Amino acid sequence: MTIKVVFFARVREQLGQDSLELSGDFDSVDALRQHLVARGEPWSRALGSQTLLAAVNHDIVPLHTAVKAGDEVAFFPPVTGG
Repeated sequence: MTIKVVFFARVREQLGQDSLELSGDFDSVDALRQHLVARGEPWSRALGSQTLLAAVNHDIVPLHTAVKAGDEVAFFPPVTGG
């Protein structure tokens, strides 16, 4: 299965890239996140936060949300207003 993974804000800056295509079998957004964290630095620093937010196909979702082939998964830090 191929999934497009997109990074925003501080996550994008820490990784030095805005997206990637990833092949594999991932049960959930969190399984995908853990796969990326296992790559070591800077992945573990950028995606290891418990406050990290995620979206699947442009909808904000909890990390236990299932993913399927063709989905776009985005990771981003919490957003604050002002």
